[in-house]
Amino acid sequence: MSTTPIHPAEPERPGLVATYRRLWPYLWPHGRPDLQRRVFTAFGLLLVAKVVTLAMPFTFKWATDALVAVVGGKEGAVPTGIWAAPALMILLYGAARIAMALLTQVRDGLFAKVAMHAVRRLALQTFTHMHRLSLRFHLERKTGGLTRVLERGRNGIEELSRLMVLTLVPTIVEFLLVLGTLAYEFDLTYSVVVLVMVAAYLGYTYKATEWRIAIRKRMNDSDTEANTKAVDSLLNYETVKYFGAEGRETARYDQSMARYEKASTQTYVSLAVLNAGQAVIFTIGMSVVMWLAARDIMAGRATIGGFVLVNTMLVQLSMPLNFMGMIYREIKQALIDIDDMFKILHRNPEIADRPGAAPLAIGEAVVRFEDVHFAYVPERPILRGISFTVPAGRTVAIVGPSGAGKSTLSRLLFRFYEPQGGRITIDGQDIAGVQQDSLRAAIGMVPQDTVLFNDTIGYNIRYGRWEASEEEVREAARLAQIDRFIAALPEGYDTPVGERGLKLSGGEKQRVAIARTILKGPPILVLDEATSALDSFTEREIQDALDRVSRGRTTLVIAHRLSTVVGADEIIVLDQGRIAERGTHLALLAQGGVYAAMWNRQREADAAREALKRAEAQEGESLRLNLEPGEIPGPIAKAPEPASVS
Repeated sequence: MSTTPIHPAEPERPGLVATYRRLWPYLWPHGRPDLQRRVFTAFGLLLVAKVVTLAMPFTFKWATDALVAVVGGKEGAVPTGIWAAPALMILLYGAARIAMALLTQVRDGLFAKVAMHAVRRLALQTFTHMHRLSLRFHLERKTGGLTRVLERGRNGIEELSRLMVLTLVPTIVEFLLVLGTLAYEFDLTYSVVVLVMVAAYLGYTYKATEWRIAIRKRMNDSDTEANTKAVDSLLNYETVKYFGAEGRETARYDQSMARYEKASTQTYVSLAVLNAGQAVIFTIGMSVVMWLAARDIMAGRATIGGFVLVNTMLVQLSMPLNFMGMIYREIKQALIDIDDMFKILHRNPEIADRPGAAPLAIGEAVVRFEDVHFAYVPERPILRGISFTVPAGRTVAIVGPSGAGKSTLSRLLFRFYEPQGGRITIDGQDIAGVQQDSLRAAIGMVPQDTVLFNDTIGYNIRYGRWEASEEEVREAARLAQIDRFIAALPEGYDTPVGERGLKLSGGEKQRVAIARTILKGPPILVLDEATSALDSFTEREIQDALDRVSRGRTTLVIAHRLSTVVGADEIIVLDQGRIAERGTHLALLAQGGVYAAMWNRQREADAAREALKRAEAQEGESLRLNLEPGEIPGPIAKAPEPASVS
């Protein structure tokens, strides 16, 4: 089964020059002269290191010629005093190697801060931009895949900076110096042979690496697929357990890992083919150059030290050349990864502040929906001309069947989406024309599914208003009726809540959500089915806390259970995207319409549940009274299920 990658199309990727042009403002940071000095110093050390690298084979040559001159045709031991010249050349050779290593490491250390500063700036900019993008963007993408793009983009910037500045450029400089030295020390034939060898080497490397990149891409795609499946499965750990689907999840993950295994194996095999071809081409070229040197020695045009010089220079050149396939592949992969990051960075938010947008000026906090039309996709309208007002300090409830558009109203109020028709105003100000930050600062939300950060209870409460004092945090917890629960915990407010708050019960998570909304202190409150997932006892407790929070605030309640909105100033019944009924609880019951039918169904369902609980309790009590002391009861016959209520 194939999966759709994050970027299914394969458009023309930007080249190395275009990507470096994008990265240049980060690699050459304006306003940071300390980092600019590091760039200059690193390039200076690069040149010095390559000059020392080129001098090193000469010290080897001089030491060899000195030894030949000392030994000559003599047999037996050589007097100690004659060893001075060879010893000096050997010391010079050692000093050159040490200097080359030190210069290279200092250069790498200096440039590391520049590269990592670029990684940090661009990653932070991309992360910030991800939060600015619309809800639709995030709903259409898998979180694991999106974080993978961010991670690979960071690694790509680091790789590109390191490979280009610390590997590719030094290799080019060294290659040019080797060609010039061979032409000067010997003749142009040497340089031509080396040039042809390097050209054939790079040509083969290019072709083989292009072949390997396709395999590498399949490996990366399967890696991303396996990662997203693992993240998705672990995030839904409880659901997997509910349905006993561990085997199915393992099989899905194994399918992705099987594709990853196959692509990874092909990657290693192709690497072996690449390395073998490179070794053959380089060895042929090196053998030809050494044969030329041997010919010149026999003709008296070169010394034995010249033979050593040629060999040493080519051996030194072979090390960076050996990495050319890796460098090309990694640079190309880095270009792809960075381009994926830039695509996100250059994507415009669907919802953006208009030019000159002013902050929202809150007065009475009157909310109005005026003939609002909305559809997530044009073929399926959700809201069809919705108009209502939430007066200052009053509570308006929105009820209706699933899919009627209730939660869509809260998303439009928060400007996660824009309506296709009509407008939403707060104190007469069209929210489409105000700054989003000021709009969301004025609205508090208690959602149905409270997802907490994997941090402490205190952190999650303080999220409502980060600058709040400890006393204010504790007061918010008290008003949300969670202070006693926190006080009973060994770590108190420093208790970790786990991934998505899974260490807390549903009621405890809801109370944390209420506490952070109290701490935020917004003039407008949205309760989006905040108690629908709770049991009756917890629901009543949470409802009491919500009633205290909403007192004196303009409140929009989106409700599933009608018993939670009987005290609302107005109840609006949505059906198929339109307002079917509106009025108080008693007035709607008197109409005998949609609301009354929903009310009666819920009451009958509640009564059936209560009857079932009473029957089970009575049967359990009867069984307990009839048991002899120490007798173990057998299976309790379950009360019959109530008839379904239509």
